[in-house]
Amino acid sequence: MEIISKKVERTIEIGRAIGEAVGGGEVIALIGELGTGKTHLIKGLAKGIAAGQGDEVTSPTFTLINEYEGRVRLIHIDAYRLENAGQLEALGVDEFCEAENVVVIEWADRVWELVAEYEPIGIYLEHAGPTERKIRLENLPATMEEKLSEIF
Repeated sequence: MEIISKKVERTIEIGRAIGEAVGGGEVIALIGELGTGKTHLIKGLAKGIAAGQGDEVTSPTFTLINEYEGRVRLIHIDAYRLENAGQLEALGVDEFCEAENVVVIEWADRVWELVAEYEPIGIYLEHAGPTERKIRLENLPATMEEKLSEIF
């Protein structure tokens, strides 16, 4: 599934729809260059799972992991500063992914050899113009794909 977002608010709206469609137990791999809207998408996702308003969501670049409570727990991991998958494993990613959390890993391509084991939902963001972003969703569960197809 591919969606074009022409503004930040649309990227947040896409994230919200994904957040409303998750049920817990999903691992989501976010892949995209700097400035493609990964953090905005997560803000929307947090809104969709009712983890506060989503406005408090920030990229956990220095803390590496942020947790947000909602109808399911959102675990937001930023792998940008990690040098290898072993460092992600040392953070206890297995425990997060085995529970009924929704785990979102930014910069998942940097630690793909570990992330791939969880058969994640892949969300690829790329620049499609000065303000446009192309958002490609892969490996969606059938029920989620159906819900999102109705919206987008």
